[in-house]
Amino acid sequence: MSLAELTARERELFETAHPRSKELHELAKSSLLAGVPMSWMAMWAGGYPIYLDRAEGATIVDVDGNEYADFCVGDTGAMAGHSPAPTMRAIAEIAGITTMLPTEDAAWVGSELGRRFGIPYWQFSLTATDANRWMIRLCRHVTGRDRIAVFSWCYHGSVDESFVRLDEQGLARAREGLVGPPVDPTETTRVAEFNEVESVRSVLEHGDVACLLMEPALTNIGIVLPEPGFMDEVRALCDEHGTLLIIDETHTLSAGPGGCTAAWGLRPDAVTLGKSIGGGVPIGAYGVSAELAEQIAAQDDADYEDTGGVGGTLAGNALSLAAARATLGEVLTDEAFERMIGLRERFAAGVEAAIAKHGMPWSIISLGARCEYRYSPEPPRTGAESAAAGDPELDEYLHLYLMNRGVLITPFHNMALMCPATTEDQVDRHTQVFGDAVAELAA
Repeated sequence: MSLAELTARERELFETAHPRSKELHELAKSSLLAGVPMSWMAMWAGGYPIYLDRAEGATIVDVDGNEYADFCVGDTGAMAGHSPAPTMRAIAEIAGITTMLPTEDAAWVGSELGRRFGIPYWQFSLTATDANRWMIRLCRHVTGRDRIAVFSWCYHGSVDESFVRLDEQGLARAREGLVGPPVDPTETTRVAEFNEVESVRSVLEHGDVACLLMEPALTNIGIVLPEPGFMDEVRALCDEHGTLLIIDETHTLSAGPGGCTAAWGLRPDAVTLGKSIGGGVPIGAYGVSAELAEQIAAQDDADYEDTGGVGGTLAGNALSLAAARATLGEVLTDEAFERMIGLRERFAAGVEAAIAKHGMPWSIISLGARCEYRYSPEPPRTGAESAAAGDPELDEYLHLYLMNRGVLITPFHNMALMCPATTEDQVDRHTQVFGDAVAELAA
């Protein structure tokens, strides 16, 4: 059978197995844009998303009674697993969801993040997007520079300045489909190519870049790992040109308890986080070095407390910090990461075996507890290479095939993440189903 025929068959199987989800989606169209509460939920394969009945650990059950081994886990938002018991207890016991008053939990979480990342001073937001936005503001104010820098095909939430990439001629261009930017992002942002040292140098030597905002490995365009020495070169170039280095560990926390910063011995001026540290309760965090903290405090003309554009009424709320303390202290522990990474190794080995057995020109790239298959024989080394290795038709087939047989991976790409509740049986289920999908495709 051709790919088109295989996909058509899987669409029929999906519709047969999910009648209640389809019914609910049709009802939702009368009150929700595109029939979903958030636009990216429309990206699930099948024509409509499956609707949730319950979730626990690494298992999801939909409204039609279908059970799934969940390797998506909320695109890292549920890296701690669904409804982990310590986090749920903390949520139930908290007195006052939000009060605009600090709690003991906040200082504990700040201290724990300092231990993990080697960054001493922290504050909190509700999302990593806000943490990134606020750090950009702080860096601009401290340096007196207007521009920031990012890498082509980067992902930093919905930060306006980050929706820009390099085109085929190496020129900065707004990302295709960008909705209503306040200004053309090429006016605010310089763009470098990941793993290209000279590209970074050419961006920073203008002398007008306040900060380089980067993931230590690209994650939202497949996983693109830094080549040996690249991160050291980036640090040196930032020092040479007076540019502050912000490491966004929102996704790359998968590398270990302290993300890539600790695992690879990185030396950022600031770290941003979100999603997973609250066990699914909305939270973001940003931490700064002692030197940067002194520079921030020295800005007498900055209104950090009121109308300066940093902060929000619900940021640092009691509920988020109680959840984060329980999640970091009892769920996403050093021991949990060791086990998660071991399961990822098992997962990746199963994918590699299927690829080799059927001679598929694909690869799998791993980052701690996270991995992703890409349709290229070698792991891409730049965002552009990884973008070129995408194939929406193959994605639809594989995602439908997996879902129809009880396995979920991230719908936006082919990412799988192990959480503390993931089991060997679930990993082996993916290995079996993925192998069957590839065998049919190769036949």
